Amino acid sequence: MTLSPDPSALKDAVREYWNAEPCGTREIDPADRRAFFRDLEQQRYELEPYLRDFARFERGRGRKLLEIGVGAGTDFVNWVRNGADATGIDLTEEGIKLVRERLDLEGLSAELRVADAENLPFEDDSFDIVYSYGVLHHSPDTPKAIREVLRVLKRGGTALIMIYHVHSWVSWMVWGARCAARGRFWKSPRWAVFHHLESPGTKVYSVAEARALFAGYSGAKIRTQLAHSDLLLMKSGAKYQSALARLAWKLYPRWLIRRTGNRFGLVMLIEATK
Repeated sequence: MTLSPDPSALKDAVREYWNAEPCGTREIDPADRRAFFRDLEQQRYELEPYLRDFARFERGRGRKLLEIGVGAGTDFVNWVRNGADATGIDLTEEGIKLVRERLDLEGLSAELRVADAENLPFEDDSFDIVYSYGVLHHSPDTPKAIREVLRVLKRGGTALIMIYHVHSWVSWMVWGARCAARGRFWKSPRWAVFHHLESPGTKVYSVAEARALFAGYSGAKIRTQLAHSDLLLMKSGAKYQSALARLAWKLYPRWLIRRTGNRFGLVMLIEATK
């Protein structure tokens, strides 16, 4: 896929998008800070119950861990609670600010800094685990970011990465709403996602493409997972508030989508070993 003619401008747009709304914070009342973070955590693991099994936060105990893209910090705090020697980075100041606040409220400490996934500010062979959930597909040069993960992992270390799957209900829904409904049938689901799903430049991959991205690792286990967004279980965003969109949300055949299983899920879970 062709990126932007100006990748730095695209990265600035990604930063601006996530600075304005860190992942998962939409429509949660921020007034009571402890309640805000509690509700964030409850909502995240209710909507994505498979996430805990994928991360297995207890495996971080006593190990050096890097999380790329801490967002609002729910997963990062769980790594810290479970005894990981954790470092977290985010492209946005707002993400780092939220996670610092969250750690302070719980009396926890960890290293946090604003940094870029494509240029990690760490030495080679620094971490036992690198974790990045739903982040690297937003970076303009995703292959470079994945090579950076490999570089900073210790020999035998584990990369736990989630990126988006192209053959998914979400990809097709975005294409239907943004292309087919407007007569732009020649546009692809990849194009629709790139321009209209979350931050500008979001990318989706096939399983074969994901294997190619992780070809430099000694091994990789890859599986797809039906996500809450495939089932439209989350609240609709500002883009989808028309009467037609609200009706589609109500009539969406979730029972049928569930029967197809995880084959067409948006979430692609990758556990790779250096």
